[in-house]
Amino acid sequence: MTNSWLTSVWRKMAWLRLSWMAMPLAFVSLPLYVMLPHRYATAWGVPLASLGALLLTVRALDALLDPWLGARCDGWFAHGMPKVLERTGMLCGLLALGFAGLWLPDVGLGLLGLAVTPATVLPMAAVCLVLAYLGATCLNLTLQSWGTRLGGHTLQQSRIVAWREGLGLLGVVLASVLTPWLDAQALVVVLTLALALGGWLWRAAPFPVHPPHNGLGVSDSEISPMQRPVFRALLQVFVLNGIASAVPATLVMFFIQDQLQAPSGYEARYLGAYFVAAAVSLPLWLWVVRRVGLLRAWGMGMALAMGVFMWTVGLEAGDLLGFGVICALSGLALGADLVVPGALLTGVIQRAGDSGTREGRYLGWWQVATKLNLAVAAGLSLPALQLLGYTPGAHNASGLWALTLAYGVLPCGLKFLAAWRLWTLRHVLQEN
Repeated sequence: MTNSWLTSVWRKMAWLRLSWMAMPLAFVSLPLYVMLPHRYATAWGVPLASLGALLLTVRALDALLDPWLGARCDGWFAHGMPKVLERTGMLCGLLALGFAGLWLPDVGLGLLGLAVTPATVLPMAAVCLVLAYLGATCLNLTLQSWGTRLGGHTLQQSRIVAWREGLGLLGVVLASVLTPWLDAQALVVVLTLALALGGWLWRAAPFPVHPPHNGLGVSDSEISPMQRPVFRALLQVFVLNGIASAVPATLVMFFIQDQLQAPSGYEARYLGAYFVAAAVSLPLWLWVVRRVGLLRAWGMGMALAMGVFMWTVGLEAGDLLGFGVICALSGLALGADLVVPGALLTGVIQRAGDSGTREGRYLGWWQVATKLNLAVAAGLSLPALQLLGYTPGAHNASGLWALTLAYGVLPCGLKFLAAWRLWTLRHVLQEN
């Protein structure tokens, strides 16, 4: 009786076993995209302009490899799941090594006999960023391709995406809570253990099974995803919406500490409220998708985000509770961004007849867009703020006003453009 019950529970945890890897991948993402610039600027005196240029350059170079890496991922799946599991085990080690180097550059430089200065920390960060990005990129491509290859109707794909994004949010919340409290060595240990667990769970996850032929001719099957009009249309909306989210993600630590002048420790509270609200909202957005469809659900999420985020313009030093409410409500809106685009992408792949053979290629271009969103946000907003007179830790009025406009107004304008493109392209992006 007990064994039967445990077997039933284990089967019901199929999506958990598949999606667990999203947790350590997201655990890496928050420190890299949100906390790394602040850490390097305050701990080792690396200039913001140099940090922005580094993030933009390395991320752009990494993004150029994504379509090629996506094709390699398709090749792993074509050779069977043992090949997939072998490659991902190696990638987990690569990611752990790069992450360790980023958070412990003093250890790496010490082993090389170099002093810890801005001139030596930056090249060290560049090398480790390449390692971490390569490992995270390939693991993420595998994770998303795996879920997409399982197929299914719109609601099932929404559930798969929701599980993946929900566990990703868990990783972000853990990173936001643990990073301020744990030292760098402990963070590296936590990530390594989480990656090892993810690799083990993948061995017991549902394996995709595909028909031997997708019904396309040879020439049609070689069409690049970027030659599909519906895929290009979806990318337009995804990019605009992604940059709108990436700008405040890049600037949030500066906004909390300099504009709000919040006491130490509030960063974790705000980030936790934002991501917990997003995680809690996932079942709600699944219900909305079931009622109104993917496109309308996404538009509703964009409208909610714009309506909430404009409040940041009126915040002043000490408005701690008000910003907490904004974090929670904008996290609620984030749920739509997490559930809908991935499910729409699966539908695009299915309607193109590329299911089971070319998911990695689509997801490679998808990751190019994701990375360029973050790179553009960091590479443009950080140097622009420095040019406009903003200096971390300084509270001059003109610099803080520039920070407020970049953090609050610019994302709303980009989000409006994304919503407008979603509306104008709605007939192209119809789910059925």
